Amino acid sequence: MKLNVLLILVLLIFFTSCSEDKFQLPSNANELLTNNSSKIWKIAKRFNGDHRMNMGDCFLSYRVTYSNNGKTTDNNALNKDCGDSMNVDWSFYTDDNGSFIKLKGDKVKELLNQEKDYKYFKILDLTDSLLVIKFRHKQFGNTSRLITDYLVPENIKVEGRNFHN
Repeated sequence: MKLNVLLILVLLIFFTSCSEDKFQLPSNANELLTNNSSKIWKIAKRFNGDHRMNMGDCFLSYRVTYSNNGKTTDNNALNKDCGDSMNVDWSFYTDDNGSFIKLKGDKVKELLNQEKDYKYFKILDLTDSLLVIKFRHKQFGNTSRLITDYLVPENIKVEGRNFHN
C-alpha cells in the first residue's frame, strides 16, 4: 500500500514538473509593455520549435511598438522587402491556459494569413527588459509551427543577434 502511494506521488511530481508554467501577468504589465506611453521592442532571438532561427535583415531590423492607448504597429513597411506593417489593436487576455497578448484588426487576418482578424500570443515572460511570447504560425506548405520570440527594448545591445548555424 505504501509503495502505491509513493508511486502516485512520484508520478504526480513528475507530470506537474513537466507541464509548462502559466505566466501570471504582473499588476504593472501595461507599464512594462508600454512604458506608460509607448515602448519599442526588437527581436533578440527566435526559435522555430526547438531550433534557433537565423535572423535575416527583416528580423534584425524589425521593431514593434506597443502604446498604452491599445495600439501597436511595426516597422516592416519602412524596411526594403519586409512587407506591410501591422497597425492593429492590442490587449491583454488571461484564461485557464495562461496570459496572452491579443492582436485584433484587419491586418492580422491579412498579414498572418488566417481567417480570423485576431491572434493570441502566449506570454511566457514580461519584465521591463524582456518579453517572451509563443505562438503558432502557419508557414510555407501550410505547415504549422510553434514560434518563440525573445524581445528586448530597442536600446538594449544583444550579442549574437546575427546568429548563423
